[in-house]
Amino acid sequence: MPRSTSGRVTRNRHKKVLSYTKGHRGSRHRLFRSAHESMLHALDYAYCHRRERKGDFRRLWITRINAAARANGCSYSVFMNGLRASGIALNRKMLADMAVREPEAFARLVQSVRAGAQA
Repeated sequence: MPRSTSGRVTRNRHKKVLSYTKGHRGSRHRLFRSAHESMLHALDYAYCHRRERKGDFRRLWITRINAAARANGCSYSVFMNGLRASGIALNRKMLADMAVREPEAFARLVQSVRAGAQA
């Protein structure tokens, strides 16, 4: 009985790993062993950073809201507390988008919050 090798299976597995690491540097996309290690790390980072991205965007939105609120004479914490007190239910993503794309509407929102705080 002839000796069987797993030539096709191994080659296809190696080709798949090398295709995953196409953009990696040096031997990390040429040689299977280092490419496989590079692929495992890349997939691990991708998994972790999918969760970190949520916090990154929240920080970005808060920074944008704070900048726009301060441009209209109000701090972020006072603005958000005023929104909650006046019953305006807009999430941070919408507020940040409004601050960037519609600064006039955001300014009116800040004015309504300030008027509610004084009353």
